[in-house]
Amino acid sequence: MTTPEQIVAANKAHVETLLTLANTAFASAERIAALNLNTARAVLEDSVAAAKSLLAAKDAQELVTLNTALAQPLVEKAVAYSRSLYEISSQTQEEVSKLFEAQIAEANKTFAAALDKAAKSAPAGSDVAVAAVKSAIAAANSAYDSVTKAAKQVAEIAEANVAAATSATVKAVSASTPAKTTKKVA
Repeated sequence: MTTPEQIVAANKAHVETLLTLANTAFASAERIAALNLNTARAVLEDSVAAAKSLLAAKDAQELVTLNTALAQPLVEKAVAYSRSLYEISSQTQEEVSKLFEAQIAEANKTFAAALDKAAKSAPAGSDVAVAAVKSAIAAANSAYDSVTKAAKQVAEIAEANVAAATSATVKAVSASTPAKTTKKVA
């Protein structure tokens, strides 16, 4: 039998979990909003500076050179923005995963305690059924652990791929940007 105190404690724990989840979501949203605001401000400042530079060009060659030179920092900033956004979402996902893992561990502990209590008051001969349920729970926990480990490995691989793609993009843009020439076209 579940006592009223146990019900209150369980409800309190659920409310705490929901508050933690909500705070995590709000913190993530705040970080993304700050990132977007800072990025928008930087893009505006860069656009104004780029427009002034392009308007000051004296000939077509200088215009092309300036335009090409302005492309690389733009791509690097876009990559940095994407990387920051990925980091925020990755950290949020990690925090939520930890929260759910703690909830699952607590639920397993509570269920195991309830099962042990039920086994003590079960009729004779039900040991086999209790052992089967415990075995099924152990198998489910083992499968969950395997899936969790696999998901973490996939996340690590994805992070490595993002880092490699970012590096390759920056290198490709750097390689495609021609070196500044000192010659002027007559």
